[in-house]
Parts: sequence; structure tokens; C-alpha cells
Amino acid sequence: MKTRNKLINGAAFINGEEFIGKKTFDVVNPATGEAIVSVADLGLKDIERAINSAEEAWPSWRTTPIAERSAILKRWHDLMIKHTDEIAEIMTVESGKPLEESKIEVTYGASFVSWFAEESYRTYGDQIPSPTADKQIVVLRQPVGVCAAITPWNFPLAMVTRKVAPALAAGCTVVLKPASQTPLTAIAVAHLALAAGLPKGVFNVVTGKDAEGIGKLLATNDKIRKISFTGSTAVGKTLMQHAASTVKKISLELGGNAPFIVFDDADIEAAVKGAIAAKFRNAGQTCVAVNRFLVQEGVYDQFAERITEAVNQLKVGNGLEKGVKVGPVINQKGLEKVENHVKDAIEKGASVLTGGKHKNALFFEPTVLGDIPLEAKIAKEETFGPVVSLFRFKTEDEAVALANSTEYGLAAYFYSDNVKRCWRVAQALEAGMVGINEGAISTAVAPFGGIKESGIGREGSKYGIDEYMEIKYLCFGL
Repeated sequence: MKTRNKLINGAAFINGEEFIGKKTFDVVNPATGEAIVSVADLGLKDIERAINSAEEAWPSWRTTPIAERSAILKRWHDLMIKHTDEIAEIMTVESGKPLEESKIEVTYGASFVSWFAEESYRTYGDQIPSPTADKQIVVLRQPVGVCAAITPWNFPLAMVTRKVAPALAAGCTVVLKPASQTPLTAIAVAHLALAAGLPKGVFNVVTGKDAEGIGKLLATNDKIRKISFTGSTAVGKTLMQHAASTVKKISLELGGNAPFIVFDDADIEAAVKGAIAAKFRNAGQTCVAVNRFLVQEGVYDQFAERITEAVNQLKVGNGLEKGVKVGPVINQKGLEKVENHVKDAIEKGASVLTGGKHKNALFFEPTVLGDIPLEAKIAKEETFGPVVSLFRFKTEDEAVALANSTEYGLAAYFYSDNVKRCWRVAQALEAGMVGINEGAISTAVAPFGGIKESGIGREGSKYGIDEYMEIKYLCFGL
């Protein structure tokens, strides 16, 4: 791929220096199939070198004054915003998402850096009244140490900053393993972090195709005190088992099966607008994307008609083209899963209201399926594609039971103009995040994370920095 984008770089980033090693692999644009650049395919010894660099950098970074750490993070934020166009282009060509979405993600991703630059000042401890006069009790919050972060391909910047920014703000050093499909954004922002004044070794980016081997090394290496992972529940469980060998601190943001409930007292036009936002961002390939639309019988036909009209207005194509709202799915495996879910639903009795077919290459038509039976795969498994799946329900209790009938509990959404119902349903839904008359819920100032098999821990907000800190109790004898 020919480009003038100077931030495109295929070298891993270890101890503040570029590193290629003996092997490389190509990062491919899913919209065109064209190779963008060759990227370092590191071996486990290379990963260990990055871990050692982070460990060596930690004593100095943890004692760096908070004002200095915060200032570096603020400069990093400013550089990301300054280079919005270049970073957005990288995200679009490596992930396929529309350029407009990528620019929004730069702002969103950078917001975690500015948030935690300020939050670093608020890592307070406590003075606890002693039960006896001969003691003083003090509680400190201290950085946990070297942290490993493993990020997915669907948000190449935001998933990085949600983990790296609080770790750095807390005084930890980081070894980041981005997804092999989308490593270029992570490499680019690591260079910007160095330019912002981050010391060498504090933030390292390792790249490689051996996701299983690298993940196991990061989870078992005793120099790493904390691991944060975003990805599938199956891989998260494996990493959790590996991390148990050294009793690491761990946070996991895993799979979802988000319900979107439309009650008969909802504002249907608002619900359709929220549905498009919650379903079609990144072609439906987000962890909080709606997987099941549960619509009350009284408004089912109206909502089905309006959502179909809205979906038919979505332009599909290369994310660099003007006006494109839906790009490709990330790879052939992802495409086959979408095709399989749609075919299975149709065979079991669902109707196709629009779309339903593979267009070309890795593009799948934005699709609406109606009256899907509960035994269909799409009712139980995360589709991760541009498919609206409609289910009917009769009562509020039935809707809540259907919404909760999954092992996942990441996000949930519902629309109702009944304030009492809003409180009842919000409290009854088994999810870590609930959008009430709102389809876009992610923000740096609120805690992001799930319950049940959707994960452990929270990212963003005042709670996010706690994931990278330990509590120490001091008892002074007087």
C-alpha cells in the first residue's frame, strides 16, 4: 500500500526503540485485501526482552512525581488529537471501519488519556481511626508493577488507551500485545507517547502471530504483576487459568450477547435511532453491539418497518469512501460466522426483511431478520456482524427473562417512556452496563465492564485506575 502517512510503521516498540526481528507478517486491509505493511513477528525471547525493559523502567517511573506523569499523559493526548487524521486513516485501513468512525474513536480513545492524567492526582489513601491509643493506621494505594495488556482488533486505539492510560497514571509500566490484524494503531500511538516524553521502557508494544504462546507467556511470567485482556470468553478463561500460576491481578472484558428491548410505550423513532447506533458501529463488530432485539407485540410491526427502512439507508463500502456507514467484517472466519447465523435463523423459520446475503469480498449486506425462533443460533451466540435480529415478547417479565437468559452480562439496552418501568427493568437486567433510551453508552468517565461470563473488573471512570493499584496498610506503634 502506498501512503504518505508517516505514522504507519511495522516495527515493534521495545525500550523506546523500533525492533523487527527475524520474521514478519503482513497486515491486510479487509476492504481491499491489499497488504498495508509488514510487521514484526516476534518470538517469545523478544517478548521477554520487552518484559525485562518494563521491569527495569518501573522503579524510576513509579517514583516519578504525579505532576510530571500527568503532564506527559496530557502531552500524549494532545499529540493524538493533533494527528487525528493520520491515526484515523491507519485504523480504517487495518480494521475496515468507516473513516468517520475512526476519527470519533481517536477523540474517544484520547479521552481516556486526558481523564487518567487528571485521575492520577486522586489516588488517595486513608487514615483510619485506631481502636487503641498506641497505634496509627494508614492506608496507601500503590502501583501494582509491570502490567501486560492484550487488546482486540475492533477498537485499535480505544482498547489500548483504556488499559495503558490508567496503568501509566498509576505508576505502572506496560507491555502491550495488540491484535495481529490491527497492530499499526498501537505502534503509532506508542511513538507519540515517546514524543510526549514518556521514558524508554515504560510502554512497550510487542507484535506477533503466535497469540496463544505470547498470551501464555504474559500470563505466567512472574515479573508481570497484572494482566488485562479484552477478547473472547474462551480465551479469557484460558488466560485466567494461566494467571493463577502466579496469582496475578487480572481484569477481563469478554464476550457479550446484548439485548435491546423496545416496550410498547417507547418512542419508536428514538428507539430506531438508538438501535442503529448500538448495532451498526464497526459493522456490528463491537463487544457492546446489540445481538437480540426484543420487541413488544404492540409495536413489533411498527419497529420492524422503521428499522428496515433505516437499515436500507446504510451505505456499504470501503471505509475511506465518503458516506460509507458499514465496512467489511474483519476476516473470512468472521464472515462465515455471520453467514452461518443468518442461514440457521432462516432455516428455523425467521423471515428476511432486508439484506441477508454476502455482497462481495468481506462485505455482508446490512440485514434485518424478523420473528426469529429462540432455538436459533443467533439467539444464543454473539454474531459480530451487521445483522438485526428481531424477537417478539408479550410482557415486561418475559422481556427481562429473555434478556437475562444468557451466560453473558456486558451491555443491555431498552426503550420506554414509563419512568417506573425504567427503574424496574434497569435494576432487573443482568448486565454491567445498561442504556436506558440511549444506544451509545461508552464514555471515559463511566465504568465499562461486565458481569457473569462477560468479565471481571472495570475500565474508565474513577474505578478504572484501581485495577492497576494495590492497597497497603501501615500500622504505626506510638
